[in-house]
Amino acid sequence: MPAYLCPPAVIHGENTVKTSQIVADVRERHPDAAWAPRIDGIAASTGIETRGWMVPLETAVAPGSGSVLPAAGAGAAREALAGEGFRAPDVERVIAALESIPAPQTVQERTAPAWAAVRSYGERAARGALQIAGLDAADVDCLITSHSTTPALPGLDVALANQLPLRGDVLLLPATQWACVAGTRSLALAADLVAADPDRVVLVVIAEALSTTYQPADDTLESLIVRLLFADTAVAAVVTGRPRPESALRLDAAWHHTLPGTQDLHRLDTRADGTHFVMDRRGPRAVQQTVTAMWEWLHARYQDDPGAWHPDVLLAHPGGTRVLEYMEQTMPAAWPSGLLDFSRDSYTTGNRGGAAVFDIMRRAYDAGQAPGSRAVLYAAAPGLTATALEGAWL
Repeated sequence: MPAYLCPPAVIHGENTVKTSQIVADVRERHPDAAWAPRIDGIAASTGIETRGWMVPLETAVAPGSGSVLPAAGAGAAREALAGEGFRAPDVERVIAALESIPAPQTVQERTAPAWAAVRSYGERAARGALQIAGLDAADVDCLITSHSTTPALPGLDVALANQLPLRGDVLLLPATQWACVAGTRSLALAADLVAADPDRVVLVVIAEALSTTYQPADDTLESLIVRLLFADTAVAAVVTGRPRPESALRLDAAWHHTLPGTQDLHRLDTRADGTHFVMDRRGPRAVQQTVTAMWEWLHARYQDDPGAWHPDVLLAHPGGTRVLEYMEQTMPAAWPSGLLDFSRDSYTTGNRGGAAVFDIMRRAYDAGQAPGSRAVLYAAAPGLTATALEGAWL
C-alpha cells in the first residue's frame, strides 16, 4: 500500500558562516600544515560559499572554560618543578603561565548549546510540518526522530513529545544513528507503519547540528574538508496512509542496501573535546557502489520497459560533488539531464546530513512538479548503508 508525504518544513541554521571565515580561522591555527598552501583551492572546490549553523562560528571555535593545567594538577606540577631545582618564584610563574592557557572545549561545553538548539529547531520544524499538513499535535500517532551529532538520553523524541506536546499513547521511534540516511530511511519506516494501519499519522523530525564536528585543533586534510562541508538544519514532514489534500508525493517502494566491511570509512569519534567526524578517502568510491546497486534495483522494477521509464527528478543526498558526478556518469544514456539540479542547489549551502533529502524535496516542490511525474529519493550514510524510495508527485 502506498504512503503519502506532505511537503516538509525546513528550518535552516540562522547563523550564516562564510567559507572565507572558516578559511581564515583554519589558516591562522594551522599555518604550517602540509595542505595550507592549497587551502583556497580546496575551499573553492567544495562549491560552498556560505552555510547556516544553529550556533555562531565564534561559539564553535571558542576555548573551554578551563585551562590546560586543571586546578587538581597544580600541586603535582609545583612538586615536579621544585624537584627539578626551580626556585619558588619561578615555579609560581610557570604555574601561572600554564593556568592562563585555555583548554579546548569539553564534550559538555560543545554539546550543550547544540543540543538546546536541536530541540528548539526540531520543535519549530515539527510545528511547521503539522501546519502544512493541516493537522494538530493531537493527530500524531507516531513520531520518528533523528539527531546524530548531539547524543542525549532521553533524546529528541521525548523532548518533542513534551514540547509539542503529543498524546501519551504516541509511539516514539528515535533513530539517532541513522545520520545521513535518516531522511530516506525514516520515510521508508513511516511507509511501513501506515501500510499496517492506513489511518495512522506519522510525524518525522530530523534536526542536525553538524557544526558540533567543527574541531579547531584538528590539522588533517580530512578535518579541513569536514569543516568546509557541514550545515545545520531541522526538517519535518507528515506521512499518512491515505491521501490528504496537502499530500505532495506518493511513496510506492523502498530499497535498502548495506556494504560489508565499510563501517570504518565514515564515523563519529567522541573524544575529550567533543565529537569528531572521521572520513576515509575511499568513502566516495564505496558510496558509488550503492548508487550502482540502486540503478540495478530501479532497472529490475521497470524491466518490462526499462528504456522508457526514468525519474523526472532525483532527490539525492549530496555527500559530495564526486557522488553527484558519479550518479550522472552512470545514469542510462536515455535519461534526461538535470535530474540532480535540486540536489546540487541544496549542496551549494552545505551538506545537511540526514536533513538533506527533505531540504531537496522542498526545493523541488517549491519549483513545481507535474502530477504523475516520477521521483527517486536516495541517501547513503556511515556504515556504509543506503536507502532509496521511488514514487510519484501528486
